[in-house]
Amino acid sequence: MSEKVTVEDVQHVAELAHLELAPEETEPMVRDLNAILDYVAELNELDTSNVVPLAQMSEVAGEAIGTLRADKVGPSLNRAVVIEQAPETDQTFFKVPKVIER
Repeated sequence: MSEKVTVEDVQHVAELAHLELAPEETEPMVRDLNAILDYVAELNELDTSNVVPLAQMSEVAGEAIGTLRADKVGPSLNRAVVIEQAPETDQTFFKVPKVIER
């Protein structure tokens, strides 16, 4: 299969993700990402027309592996107590430092 991910693609994504890749890390990343895409392309060639879609693995394994816990209402934290302990708040919400620069 032809190469899909280029060095420029890896550098661009690394920049968007605020990752610093060393020059020696770029080529292996290109190779690994292309190998993943090749494998996905292989999987896309499989005939899955007779495979029933699943929402949960427990549908295959049954009750033996486990079931989802019951969804029931329970007590939560007292907002006033939690807000009191926060380093910075507007008395309704927590204030957190901005983490996105762009």
